[in-house]
Amino acid sequence: MPNPYKEIFSVPGTRGFSAAGFFARLPIAMAPIGIVAMLSQTHGEYWLAGAVSATFALTNALIAPQVSRFVDRFGQSAVLTPATIVSVIAFLTLIASANQGWPVWTLFASAFLAAAMPSMPAMLRARWTDIFRDRPQLNTAFAFESAADELVYISGASLSVGLAVALFPEAGMLISTAFLAVGTLAFVLQRSTEPAIRHVAGSAPQKSAIRLRPVQIITLALVFVGSTFATAEVSAVAITKELGQPNAASLVIGVYAIGSFAVGLVIGALNPKMALQKQLMIAVAILALTALPLPFAGTVPLLAVAVFVSGIAISPTFITAFGLVERRVPQAMLTEGITWVTTGIGIGMALGAFAAGWAVDSFGAQSGFWVSVAAGIAAVLTIGLGQKTLAGEGCNDGICPLPQAAA
Repeated sequence: MPNPYKEIFSVPGTRGFSAAGFFARLPIAMAPIGIVAMLSQTHGEYWLAGAVSATFALTNALIAPQVSRFVDRFGQSAVLTPATIVSVIAFLTLIASANQGWPVWTLFASAFLAAAMPSMPAMLRARWTDIFRDRPQLNTAFAFESAADELVYISGASLSVGLAVALFPEAGMLISTAFLAVGTLAFVLQRSTEPAIRHVAGSAPQKSAIRLRPVQIITLALVFVGSTFATAEVSAVAITKELGQPNAASLVIGVYAIGSFAVGLVIGALNPKMALQKQLMIAVAILALTALPLPFAGTVPLLAVAVFVSGIAISPTFITAFGLVERRVPQAMLTEGITWVTTGIGIGMALGAFAAGWAVDSFGAQSGFWVSVAAGIAAVLTIGLGQKTLAGEGCNDGICPLPQAAA
């Protein structure tokens, strides 16, 4: 049986931009937790560390789609370079502010400006789409990217905290910033695989991709999916601490991501032929069903097994969701459409962590997993109700135009 991953990387330039993009997107996982690790040590106040980290994360969730919108209009190299420069300078200012004890407002201001950091997962998927549009290899490429995202979250957060604890408080943020600068530069320099600009020069600015009904449905659904991801992390920490085995939290969180990583690679190799909207419905249904045992896992081994099983549907959900965006969004706004979906995951993780933390504080450690159950059910309802739209009904050749009122 031929190796589908070997096939996609046989195309000239794919190995280079994929490797550069992997390092460039490590800050997605390293920066938020790195800010917490840095400021909690330099200032000794967790509320401040969390507030600055949340400022960066939530602002980036709003700004990244706008950066991607400019990318669709002017091209990756023209937009990524200035956006990354702003972000890198802001991160360095944040690090200096923490180290030198500058006024607190400088922490928030630099975190706000650092949010100009582009969405590298969207840039990578846009390049794969330009290479393999309307070909089965695109599903394999998206599967690889979902697996790479899992690796980023597995390794990035641990690396950031580990460096801050082992070396000095700012170490994780310095390395994260270096990855952003060097990785993005290497990515931008590879012009041969940069997607062509689909926007017609001189035409009026295009409306936002978030006005498209399929993007709204998928983004909302992935807010709920992202909530389940964050809830697993918060609840695992709380439960293992309650059981007197706090060091087991990293093991439990690790098997959660590993399950998703492995299944994602398998899905990419098999390349199912079923309609993508049906695949997405099955994936979120499995996600909801496998969340049901989580609140009843009372030992570390049971918790690890339950979390591993609940993670198997994460990557398939991401793969099919991004595949649907590629099918339903006009080429001229594809990068922005992908970024909105990625943003949905990030918003969901932030909301899920907050909700799970509140549930744990109010009702006990295992109660946090009920947030996963509720989020899973909400994802199923969202995708179920949106099946006709996601199937392309009312769209031209499957591509959904903007509503007339927004045109």
